[in-house]
Amino acid sequence: MKNYLLFDLDGTLTDPKEGICTCVQYALSFFGIDEPDLDRLEPFIGPPLKDSFMEFYQMDEVQAEAAIEKYRERFRDKGIFENELYTWVPEMLRALNSKGMFMAVASSKPTVFVQQILEHFNIAKYFKVVVGSELDGTRTDKAEVVEEAVRQLFGEKPVDKSKVYMIGDRRHDVEGAHAYGVEAVGVTYGYGSMDELKEARADYIVRSVGELQKFLLRGTEETEKLTTFQRIWQLALPFLLFVMVRNIGLNIGVVILATLGNSISGGDFLFIRNAEGALEQVTGNGSAIISTIGILAGAAAVFGIAKKTLARTANDMKLTHIKEEPGKSYLFMGIASVGLAVGLNALLELTGVINSSETYQTVAEKQYAVALPLGLICFGIIAPIAEELLFRGIIYSCVRRYMKPIAAMVMSAAFFAMYHGNSVQGIYAFVMGCLMVYAFEYFGDFRMPVAVHIISNVLIYSISYQPGTAAVFVNWPVCLVCLAFGVGGVWLLNREKKIYG
Repeated sequence: MKNYLLFDLDGTLTDPKEGICTCVQYALSFFGIDEPDLDRLEPFIGPPLKDSFMEFYQMDEVQAEAAIEKYRERFRDKGIFENELYTWVPEMLRALNSKGMFMAVASSKPTVFVQQILEHFNIAKYFKVVVGSELDGTRTDKAEVVEEAVRQLFGEKPVDKSKVYMIGDRRHDVEGAHAYGVEAVGVTYGYGSMDELKEARADYIVRSVGELQKFLLRGTEETEKLTTFQRIWQLALPFLLFVMVRNIGLNIGVVILATLGNSISGGDFLFIRNAEGALEQVTGNGSAIISTIGILAGAAAVFGIAKKTLARTANDMKLTHIKEEPGKSYLFMGIASVGLAVGLNALLELTGVINSSETYQTVAEKQYAVALPLGLICFGIIAPIAEELLFRGIIYSCVRRYMKPIAAMVMSAAFFAMYHGNSVQGIYAFVMGCLMVYAFEYFGDFRMPVAVHIISNVLIYSISYQPGTAAVFVNWPVCLVCLAFGVGGVWLLNREKKIYG
C-alpha cells in the first residue's frame, strides 16, 4: 500500500471539457482559426497548453504564448467554472482521507487556477499540497510538477518514492511520474485511452472512480469479523471434507477394482489377497486409478467452495494486476520452479532424509509401479489441479484476507505439507507450496500455481521413474546448481516487482 497520492486535476478529478475546449476555441479564433467541433479539441485536456498549441496548430513559441494569453482571457472569469467533478470523486477523497492518506494535486494547469477549482467544488480540504505550473510559463513539465509536489508533501521527512503514486489520465502524467521515479496509475474514465496509457507504460490502469478507490485503499480494508474458531473452521472444513471424501472415493475405487479383479490379470494390475481370498491391496496401475478416483472425489466435494473463494480473490487481485507481466517474468518463474523442484529432491536424497522415511518409501513404491503415461496423468496433472483447488484456491485465498501476506503463505504451505503425511513430501510440499503462493500473488492468476505444481510434478516423476535417470541428478554439484537457479529465479522476479514488503 502506498499512502502518498498525487492526483492530476483535469480528466482525473474533474471533467473540464466544456471550459477548456471553449477557451481553446476562443484563443484559436484570435488567429483566424474556426474550430466549431469541441470534440476535436479534447487533446488539449491534460498536457501543457503551449505544447498543444504548437503540436496541433503548428504555432511557434511566440504564437503559442499569445494563444495562452487569449485562452486565459476567457478562462479566468468563465471557463474555470465550466467544469464538473466526476461522480463519486468527493466520496473517494473522503474515504482516502479517513485512512490517513497524504494527498496532493499535481497539475499542468497554473496553481492559482487549480486552487480556485478545488475550492469551488469544496474538495480543497482533502489536499495537503497543491502544485501546478506558474503563470509565467515555468514548471510546465510534469516531472517538475511531480517532484515539487512530492517535496512539499513529505516536508521535513526524507522522500520515499516507493510510497508514492501519481494518478492521471494522460500519457504525460505517466511519463512525468516515471521521469521522477514514482509509479503511475492511469485512469481511462478521463481523456486518455487504454491504448495511450498502455503505450506510456502505466504501472496500473483503472477504469472508474470506484475501481480507483478500491485500488488505492487495498490493504486498508477491515478484515472479516470472524472469531478465531470461525477462522479455524473456515480452513478446517474444506480440508476435512476433501480428505474424507477422498478416502471414501479410494474405498469405492478399491471395491470397483476388486469386482473387476477376477477378470483382470497381468503385471499392470496386481491384486494381493489374504488366505481367505479377500482383497488386501491393489498395486501397479490399479493403485494409480484408485488414487485418481479418490482425489477427483475430494476435488468435486470442495469445488463449489473453491469457485466462490477464487472469484472473490480474483476480484481482489485484478486491481493490482491490470498491467500485463512481461514474458521474462514467466521465464523466471519457470526457472525457479524447475530449479527448486530438482534441487530440493536431490538435497533430500543426498542428506538421507528420503531413506529415513519408511512411509515415503511405501508411497514412492506404489507411485512408480505405475506405467509412465498413466502416472504422469494421475500424479502429474490430475492430482496437482485437485490439490490446488484446496490449498491455494480455498485455504490460501481465505487466510490472505485476515493475515499478513508472509504469514498467509506459511500457513497454507503448512497445511499442504501436513496433507502429505510424511517428512519427505512434507518438506518438499512446504517449500514448493510457498513458491506456488508466490506465483499466485505475483501474477494474480490461479492458473500460475497450477502450472508450477504440474511442471514440478511431471518433471520429478519423469526423472525419478527410472533409477538410472534419477542417479544423474543426485549429486552435490547438480543439487547446488539447481538450487541456485531456483533461488535466482525468485530473486529475478523480486527484482522486477516486489509483492512482499
